[in-house]
Amino acid sequence: MEIGSFFLLNGQLFHLLSLTSLATTSSMEARIILQIQIPWNPNRKFSRTPSDFPRFIRAYSSSSSTSQKPRSYRGPKPSKNLVADFISKNDDLVRSLPIYVGGASLLAVLFNRTVSGIAPVADASSSQSRADLLALGLAVTNLLTGLVWLSIRPKSITPVQPDGVEWKVVESGLPASVVSELLWAWESFKVATCCKSLVIVYNGICLIQIGMVAESPEDKKAVVVNTDKLMQGSVYRGVMKSKAQSYLANLSLYPGRSELPFLPANTQAVILQPLGDKGIAVIGGNTIRGFTSADQAWISSIGEKLDATLGRYFIDSDEISRVTV
Repeated sequence: MEIGSFFLLNGQLFHLLSLTSLATTSSMEARIILQIQIPWNPNRKFSRTPSDFPRFIRAYSSSSSTSQKPRSYRGPKPSKNLVADFISKNDDLVRSLPIYVGGASLLAVLFNRTVSGIAPVADASSSQSRADLLALGLAVTNLLTGLVWLSIRPKSITPVQPDGVEWKVVESGLPASVVSELLWAWESFKVATCCKSLVIVYNGICLIQIGMVAESPEDKKAVVVNTDKLMQGSVYRGVMKSKAQSYLANLSLYPGRSELPFLPANTQAVILQPLGDKGIAVIGGNTIRGFTSADQAWISSIGEKLDATLGRYFIDSDEISRVTV
């Protein structure tokens, strides 16, 4: 045990002495480096040619020299769907393709039946007869599919010119701020959507009727909004009860269009936007399903803004009338 302890102690001392010598050598080298004087010459020029510079420096200099030249953006190119492009460009051919395939398959089955020498009468015990029956069923299915594709085509939706007269009536007595906001709403709807007619009824009063209006067949004059009849109708009561926007995407399919006689006869779509608990905005468009989901959300936001403005005005007017009484 004493001999092992002696060797262990000597090893630790040797390790300590080696570390001390290493530190001494490092300090001496650092002192020598600090004593070296490097002469500074500001007029000194590099002896290396520009071609000897590192590659990254040359790349930076070349890019900086050509940075003033306009370059076109080389972004990712949009991917193309060849099948979709072919179908969109050859719609009639694609719709009639099942008829050609079904007819060719039917002729091929009949020809194979004739050439193979099998009896023309189908035999359930024969595998060939069962295969021919299956092929005939598939051929007939293709023929029927082609006929359906040719008969059912998407109807092209185009805007129509409303049948009526141009009309603009604003309730008298409204302050200029309220009138300007009503006209702003009309201009916004007319420019940003397919809106061609606008009627706003609030607190039992038709505040504005603007745009295209139905023409009376008797006197050829514009049909004015009858607020009492409108508020008694099921369309108005349904919207006020639900307190949610009602979108009649194809007005000709709804029987409630008879409650909107002030709109042109060929109005294609209507949005009924409630204005709080006291009013409604009737927005007529000239295109079937012409109001998108973004338009509907935007109209709802404008309806809330109109409700806040009109509600504040009518509350102030009621307070003034109570004070005067």
